[in-house]
Amino acid sequence: MSEAPAAQHAASADGGRPEGIGLLLRPPAPRAGWRLLPTRVVAMCAVELQKLRHDRTELYTRAVQPALWLLVFGQTFTRLRAIPSDGVPYIDYLAPGIIAQSAMFVAIFYGIQIIWERDAGILNKLLVTPTPRAALITGKAFAAGVKSLVQAVVVIVIAAVLGVALTWNPLKLLGVAAVVVLGSAFFACLSITIAGIVLSRDRLMGFGQAITMPLFFGSNALYPLSVMPGWLQVVSKANPLSYQVDALRSLLLGTPAHLALDFAVLLVTAALGIIAASSLLGRLAR
Repeated sequence: MSEAPAAQHAASADGGRPEGIGLLLRPPAPRAGWRLLPTRVVAMCAVELQKLRHDRTELYTRAVQPALWLLVFGQTFTRLRAIPSDGVPYIDYLAPGIIAQSAMFVAIFYGIQIIWERDAGILNKLLVTPTPRAALITGKAFAAGVKSLVQAVVVIVIAAVLGVALTWNPLKLLGVAAVVVLGSAFFACLSITIAGIVLSRDRLMGFGQAITMPLFFGSNALYPLSVMPGWLQVVSKANPLSYQVDALRSLLLGTPAHLALDFAVLLVTAALGIIAASSLLGRLAR
């Protein structure tokens, strides 16, 4: 008779325990499955952007080159009228190409930062965490895209000052941001992939310098495909930068649009870049 009330008292005490105490004694189950990847990607992207917050020198110095392209090359060739520009002033035609170029130049050397993190021991610490390698690469790739957006804003402001007739439609500007981020994500992953192959900063710098100009001049950033020789047209059609430039021209200038194809190519190349860079990340850390 005396044991029953005691058991009842213990049960009531346990049942009346606040939920917060239970969380302290038993931590919540970690996120798993599809919920894990987005949170880790956002976290890695935030970490990368914190570096930019502490040192903005890179943004200022990288803004010089696109400004010179528009101020010198763009205005000079607009007066010469030597390059066909699909019925728009050449400086208008050039501006989207310079946006894509500046975004590529930001992202194409992103592998150097990965090698620096390896040498500092940071990469090994990241790889032993539960964060998937794809999330590490995706976070860094999209952080490169956000950095490139800053360069795109600089070019758009300079172009507006020079009288370039760009659109200010908010939806189209969101499309421009998506195009810049996707293109930069691919080139950042390309740089990380090369870093996983060459394994040193000096070699990566050499490869980066060797491919940036061919990628730029082998695209439609400076001139339309119609004026290229046949072999260069083939190269341009296989160059992701051409699809990025084409999408930017369609959104900013209202030129004939191939947006479905452009976005499809950029999405596929970004996904393939993330897969390739993720597969080589372990080799880079060894």
